[in-house]
Amino acid sequence: MAEKEKTPSTALGASTKSETALREERVLEFWKSNKIFEKSLSKKAPKGNYVFYDGPPFATGTPHYGHILGSTVKDVIGRYQTMRGYSVPRRWGWDCHGLPIENIVEKDLNISGKKAIEELGINKFVEHARSKVLTYVAEWEKTINRMGRWVDFRNSYKTMDNTFIESVWWALGELQKKDLLYEGVRILAYCPRCETPIANSEIAMDNSYKDISDISVYVKFELEDDPSASSRQGRTYLLAWTTTPWTLPGNTAIAINNEIVYVKIKLGEEKLILAKEILQNVLKDKEYTVLGEMKGEGLIGKKYKPLFPYYKNSNFPNKENIWKVWHADFVTLEKGTGIAHQAPAFGEDDMNLAKKNNIPWIIHVDETGKFKPEVVDFAGLPVKPKSEEKDGHQKADIEIIKYLAKNGTLFEKEKIIHSYPHCYRCETPLLYYALPSWFVNIQKAKGGLLENAKSMNWIPAHLKEGRFKNTMENAPDWTISRNRYWASPLPFWKSKSGKIIFVNSIEDLKNKTKKSGNKYFVMRHGEAENNAKNIYSSNQKINHMTEKGRAQVLETVRNLKDKKFTKIYCSPFLRTRETAEIVAEQIDFPRDRIIYDDRIRELEFGDFSDRSLSEYWDYMKNKNWGLETKIPGGESFQDAKNRIGDFLYDIDQQNESETILIVSHGLAVEIVPTIIAGADQKRSLEILHSKLDNKTASLHREHEFIPLPHNENYELDLHRPYIDEITLIDDNEEEYKRIPEVIDCWFESGSMPFAQDHYPFENPDWRHNNFPSGFVAEYIAQTRTWFYYTHVISSILFNHAPFENVVTTGTILAEDGQKMSKSKNNFPDPADLFDKYGVDPLRFYLMSGPLMKGEDINFSEKLVQEISNKIIGRLFNVFAFYELYRDKNLENNSRPKANNVLDKWILLRLDQTIEEVSLGMKRYDLVLATRPFEIFIEDLSIWYLRRSREKLKDSNLEAKQTLYFVLKTLIKILAPFTPFISEFIWLKLRGKNDEESVHLADWPKAGEVNSIVIANMETVRKVVTLGLEARQKAGIKVRQPLNQLRIRNYELGMEYTELIKDELNVKEVKEDKNIEGEVELDTKINEELKLEGDYRELARALQDMRKKRGLTPSDVVALVFETDDAGRKLIEKFENEIKKTVLASKIEFKENDGEEIKIDELVFKVKIKK
Repeated sequence: MAEKEKTPSTALGASTKSETALREERVLEFWKSNKIFEKSLSKKAPKGNYVFYDGPPFATGTPHYGHILGSTVKDVIGRYQTMRGYSVPRRWGWDCHGLPIENIVEKDLNISGKKAIEELGINKFVEHARSKVLTYVAEWEKTINRMGRWVDFRNSYKTMDNTFIESVWWALGELQKKDLLYEGVRILAYCPRCETPIANSEIAMDNSYKDISDISVYVKFELEDDPSASSRQGRTYLLAWTTTPWTLPGNTAIAINNEIVYVKIKLGEEKLILAKEILQNVLKDKEYTVLGEMKGEGLIGKKYKPLFPYYKNSNFPNKENIWKVWHADFVTLEKGTGIAHQAPAFGEDDMNLAKKNNIPWIIHVDETGKFKPEVVDFAGLPVKPKSEEKDGHQKADIEIIKYLAKNGTLFEKEKIIHSYPHCYRCETPLLYYALPSWFVNIQKAKGGLLENAKSMNWIPAHLKEGRFKNTMENAPDWTISRNRYWASPLPFWKSKSGKIIFVNSIEDLKNKTKKSGNKYFVMRHGEAENNAKNIYSSNQKINHMTEKGRAQVLETVRNLKDKKFTKIYCSPFLRTRETAEIVAEQIDFPRDRIIYDDRIRELEFGDFSDRSLSEYWDYMKNKNWGLETKIPGGESFQDAKNRIGDFLYDIDQQNESETILIVSHGLAVEIVPTIIAGADQKRSLEILHSKLDNKTASLHREHEFIPLPHNENYELDLHRPYIDEITLIDDNEEEYKRIPEVIDCWFESGSMPFAQDHYPFENPDWRHNNFPSGFVAEYIAQTRTWFYYTHVISSILFNHAPFENVVTTGTILAEDGQKMSKSKNNFPDPADLFDKYGVDPLRFYLMSGPLMKGEDINFSEKLVQEISNKIIGRLFNVFAFYELYRDKNLENNSRPKANNVLDKWILLRLDQTIEEVSLGMKRYDLVLATRPFEIFIEDLSIWYLRRSREKLKDSNLEAKQTLYFVLKTLIKILAPFTPFISEFIWLKLRGKNDEESVHLADWPKAGEVNSIVIANMETVRKVVTLGLEARQKAGIKVRQPLNQLRIRNYELGMEYTELIKDELNVKEVKEDKNIEGEVELDTKINEELKLEGDYRELARALQDMRKKRGLTPSDVVALVFETDDAGRKLIEKFENEIKKTVLASKIEFKENDGEEIKIDELVFKVKIKK
């Protein structure tokens, strides 16, 4: 018997790796050392490219189960499409910008808020952000690799790369050309701590809404023109209700509905106006008198007194419209009094009413969420702060309520519990706030979005016409500007007169940048004494020019005389001074006007100064020379680049329309182009490697210099604050400064289809070759975010949906149904799970359940273990059994021509399984695709293998070839889901003409399925089940032979009844239509049957003894029995069978000290000798 796959118990310690995990790690090493993933990309792809977009995650933490789920889906489809004949490039990406990183940086630097950031310096803030972006890259790569996902990390795209940002700029430029961008003021969800608007989609994300306790108030607004208001008691008030008392100082209007009937009542000495229909709801048990009723239109235009005096004397535009009553359709009787307080700067309906009727706004809260200084009673008080104290967010409301009570304008207050939006990053309660912003006009584009979305296939299907369509239909215009720092900058520059310049590329930026008009020539000194000796020298005072060097300078000057230099800058070294003086003399330039600047000196060679070139370069090569490689006692090329860059930008700012000669060293001649190009380290090294030449003396070059946004290393950097330093100019010489906002990160990630390839600046055929994506997968919340935003951008730019097939997954919760939380320790660490069960069971568990229908699940380690047993373990055991009796000489890849019904059946079941799995994969329905495996592996292991065991042991060619073919084909269709066990078995079974890896093999095609054979075998198994139930009811073990089983209404051929006989251990199967049930078992046991039953029990016991001894199936043994006459009679009767079953060469009868076996009244002492 083959040794079974050992499935780890749940008690296995986290530090212990199971055999399964160790086996998977060996497979990983095989993939890596043999570059199998790379080969899957380069192999012949008759069907061409399969396009796949990978939404970029943040690397701000370690990957969790949600990431593992998403990565598994993507890997399954990638492997499957590769096997189908496609090339499937899979490039990783990183989302680098936005609040997730900024919040981490603020915590790191122990600062909070924009004021603190700007005091620190935006440059320090963004550089720290850049350093934090890829903090966990190693952990991500380790986890993603371990869970078997094939993806290109090395060439990952990053949203912070200049190339990516430039493509985003291009996209914005295209939107601007289509007149879909505008600047406006709207009510936006706003985080006062982060001081930036938050996208509606982000508010709709998980855990953004929280139930909080607040105080609602009924407030009295006194009418100004009530003729009876001669005393306080005679005054008339409009009674309004609000859940946001902090907005009341910003009130500028009251809204009512013309169609609602209002009443004036007397309550005590006061008169109140409110809607008739809700009188009882508001006044409850209070005693009042109705003085009259009116339609709402009778209140329109009435003026009232503001509750607070802070803005009473302000000079507003359209002041005549402030503090009046207006009609609004949105006023209903669902809540409140039928009278709505209006603060246009803090509510969308309020603002729309104000815009329609030219009602002034009051913004009494600043951008940090605090009352402004003019709100003197509450100045500096946060209106809705994040607070650790219970109800701490109500402090401002409580103070407002106290004021209202003191001034007689509070009617009533009550506590409410309501769902309130919070910042998805810092958890601060959001404000709805009037903000100037840049918007994409979604309303104008909406028809195209809806039409293009029709081509997308969604899994689950209901999302297409449900959530996704609803998101588009109800979408507001998209606010794409953010008042932050670490993100792609908005490429809009504004002049003092309010005109806008849009920039759509780096080249466009260069063309529109304000330039000094300077011309630059950089010249190297003539040959000096150190050059002639092939040495480097940092000594300023030695190394005159040689005669050859002087001649070189004179030759160069002949080509420079017509340049008419107005400025000469020179390195202070002796050899450069002598060079500059010769040039000055030859072009009649006064020597005393030569400007010496230490920043353009020779490289500091440190310990290698005045030593040979070969010594220096031998050292640098040993150090893997890079731009930042430091010379002992000296400086790196980066140090030199930085000082020369500082010099170049400095003199460009100081001078205008000058013709400038810079006399320096070979270093400067070659480094200046890297500075002008804004080259990064890689590109700088390429330039330097190709140009550095100690022998070329007196070289000169002319350069056009355009200031670029750059970091401290003079590398092009389009981020803030560097981009903010660039001034643009128009044809009329009017200057433009960049607006300070940055781009919503969803616009960046939504641009990834083309921005990852730097389209349209590179890869001009991108749209033809890489759009749209055949497939994309993310969790269901991305329906309103990444899926939506990517669709918006692609639909507008390319008039086409970005995806053909969209798979959405549910959320993995802890086993108790709560959110997975490290602090609560309510879920198993993925790494521990990998070590315990391996990755394959987890992958299969994730792919085969409700998650793949967009439903949430409570994670169950028990189910992972169950899959480990029922699928991975059983499959391994089938393979292990085949290995025991394998004959490699008999193996070939041809489909066997099966004659035996079991072989026929298992091949047909294989075909059926291929069909079902392929259908699921075609539909991107991974639940449908995974469903057949457990049933088929059970059929293979529990039915086929058990019934074929003896044939396989006896080297039956047909059975062995069938099992070989079935195993090899099965692991091909399993490979995308369980890549490790599939690869392990493939490597063991692989023939010399087979592919190196199962993942390089072709997806198998199903043969024609004969449903009759399958149906007959189902009948056989049903009969067997009923027969076993009858045995169990009679209390007779299966090892005890019986005479007969009668069956009713089953027309089965002899090959099928033989299976029933073997399985139920009966001598005969007869059809009998007269029996009562479907089967009837003859339970009479005669002496002959009893002996045969005893023999079977003895044979089983002997096999168990072999197993305990650790014998292999090929080990031949001798058996020694000690028993009585009855026992000896049994053994002698079945001697040949026992020898064959136990692989015994001889049987002896004598006393021994072996193991005792009891079978009913028979007792045997048995010793096995090898």
